Amino acid sequence: MKEYNPKLIEGKWQKKWERLGLNKAKDFDKRKKQYILVEFPYPSGEGLHVGHVRSYTALDALCRKKRMAGYNVLYPIGYDAFGLPTENYAIKTGIHPIKVTQKNTAIFRKQLKSLGLSFDWSREINTTDPKYYKWTQWIFLKMFEKGLAYQAKIPINWCPSCKIGLANEEVIGGKCERCGAQTEKREKKQWLLKITAYADRLIEDLKKVDYPEKIKNQQINWIGRSEGTEVKFQILNCKFQISVFTTRIDTIFGVTALVLAPEHELISKIKNQILNIEEVEEYKKNTQKKPEIERMDFEKEKSGVPLQGVYAINPLNDEKIPVWIGDYVIASYGGGAVMVVPAHDQRDYEFAKRYHLAIREVVVPESDAKNIDNQRELKEAYTDYGILINSGRFNGLRSEDAIKKITDWLIENKLGKKTVNYHLRDWVFSRQHYWGEPIPIIHCEKCGVVPISEKDLPVKLPYVKNYKPTSTGESPLAEIKEWVNVKCPKCGGPAKRETDTMPNWAGSNWYYLAYLMRGISNFQFPISKYEKVFKYWMPVDLYNGGMEHTTLHLLYSRFVYKFLYDIGAVPHDEPYKSRRSHGMVLAADGRKMSKSFGNVINPDEIVKKYGADTIRLYEMFMGPYEEAINWSAESLEGCYRFLKRVWNIYQDKKKIGKSTSRDLAQKINYTIKKVSDDLENMRFNTAVSTMMEFLNS
Repeated sequence: MKEYNPKLIEGKWQKKWERLGLNKAKDFDKRKKQYILVEFPYPSGEGLHVGHVRSYTALDALCRKKRMAGYNVLYPIGYDAFGLPTENYAIKTGIHPIKVTQKNTAIFRKQLKSLGLSFDWSREINTTDPKYYKWTQWIFLKMFEKGLAYQAKIPINWCPSCKIGLANEEVIGGKCERCGAQTEKREKKQWLLKITAYADRLIEDLKKVDYPEKIKNQQINWIGRSEGTEVKFQILNCKFQISVFTTRIDTIFGVTALVLAPEHELISKIKNQILNIEEVEEYKKNTQKKPEIERMDFEKEKSGVPLQGVYAINPLNDEKIPVWIGDYVIASYGGGAVMVVPAHDQRDYEFAKRYHLAIREVVVPESDAKNIDNQRELKEAYTDYGILINSGRFNGLRSEDAIKKITDWLIENKLGKKTVNYHLRDWVFSRQHYWGEPIPIIHCEKCGVVPISEKDLPVKLPYVKNYKPTSTGESPLAEIKEWVNVKCPKCGGPAKRETDTMPNWAGSNWYYLAYLMRGISNFQFPISKYEKVFKYWMPVDLYNGGMEHTTLHLLYSRFVYKFLYDIGAVPHDEPYKSRRSHGMVLAADGRKMSKSFGNVINPDEIVKKYGADTIRLYEMFMGPYEEAINWSAESLEGCYRFLKRVWNIYQDKKKIGKSTSRDLAQKINYTIKKVSDDLENMRFNTAVSTMMEFLNS
């Protein structure tokens, strides 16, 4: 065959590779192992996009190099098919989620194979397979057994469009991550996983792994650990106290107000003491419409309403200070109350200016301490540490010393304590939709909450005709009486199944283990069957995924793996040695590719016209792997021409031998070394350009 014709070449060799099993990893092989993992896709109705091709090809190139270097390489693939993307598509098209999933996974499989990616297809997984999700349910039961899965009535982010509760991480800019609808607050009984119990370890163990600093910092900031002091303010003429968390107890003499979260439980207890209760109730009502993320927006001007007739006593100087409510204070953080210290917090300063609160300076720079004018008017807040003034017995102390001494005084007088707070909240694990893993719990009036026995797993998701969200806010499963009504496993009396399902992150928390289990005994119990294979392959050597999953899937899966380590199910406490992320593939004009813009590039069309090698080569050549890059039809054509030239060299049967010039031999060695190093360091674009330069020489 003289002419380069990818249609004749690629299909032939892809079939041969599969027939020979060249990409199959061997458990317990004596060779050094490399477990290379790419985030498995949601099998959406649109099929693969060019962003998938970029990350899958990059890791494929690494896998091929590692295999040639003698490694036993595992590069698996599967489908994260439960959750809202599939359900929303099913609702939109009227096709049942089961059929949607079957159809879409078949499309994805065909597309992935057409790209010639060297996946180990013998380990293919699907989170909607009952054999798979019985283990998702098993993990939940183990967490329940250890007190890490629990039910509570909490204010949740509610999507009125999807009609489900959302975790904080699933609300972006006050809107549902999936459908874009404005979220609101609702009180609802939910299942939660106690990820906060692992907060310190999730921060500390980042020292053990090779993640980009940006990813580490995002997780650290999201967890938001802060050490400080909890101080009690007595309500005047009342038995109740307000507990406030602060990291700057050195500024307590500068407190000129306290602000409570509108949801704070104290408000209902002192209702009769509040002179403007109607105004307060109206403010509370308006706050419920705002998502938490909007309320915490630092760019937004603070608002509040005074609780007229309510005052608190500063425990350090017995000063009477007004109490307010403000929507920027969150009930679940720091006790749901904050000190307003206008002289030493810029947002407090702006709040005080807006509402004419007193501004009292109590910390000054060391250079100003001797010549300070106590009557000077501040133009902005001083937020750094310094020397205390206007602070009674603590005057003249440096902030660092004052924090310790004031905290000690509060502890001694039983008015406060040292404490640690977190921005991270326990993970809301209930969803009021159909297409998800059933939660393996039964509710009995006599016995309470009863876990399903391990021998009765999986609790299979029943087929329903009407899978749309209900107007009641309950899952569609609640309407299947023959499924819901069961006998209690403990007492044999009448009971009901839990009808909420798990979130779309549930199945992806442990899927890196599922590939290993698939290869051993196809998901059979017990967990001890997999001890040796987990020890051989784990942890994952390189994990590639999107930056958008840093505080979602990546954090959740680290939490779940640590739990599995704690119960002796896995051999390490971190699932991934190394994490890398790729930049987005944008349209030619720099906009995000979207059907609404009409600028989506379908990889199938490119494979059909140019072949898989062309799109693979182009997406590696288009720019630095971690950066967002604009699509270029001209560069794509250039890569096709390059492959034709490579093909023609071999057709001409040119050989490199003894007659090769010294200069060319040096260029060959340089190219081999440069391309090898670039591949190891994921500099794919320079690896390709180096080969192009060599060809031109």
